[in-house]
Amino acid sequence: MARITIEDCLKKVENRFILVNMVSKRVRQIREGSDYLVSSPKNEDIVVSLREIAAGKVVSQKTDLQEE
Repeated sequence: MARITIEDCLKKVENRFILVNMVSKRVRQIREGSDYLVSSPKNEDIVVSLREIAAGKVVSQKTDLQEE
């Protein structure tokens, strides 16, 4: 499988700060037992999270703070 880049994920997310927040939350979910949303054998949880975001399987929800 091709290497995942931050630029791939930024096509789906507004900025790097939101991306970091999304990845950290998703890694936490995976480590607490959530199933993978994409097939990615032999990868670390953070790489799986990035692949899920790049694939559009994980999306950001707008909050009041993001709208300001």
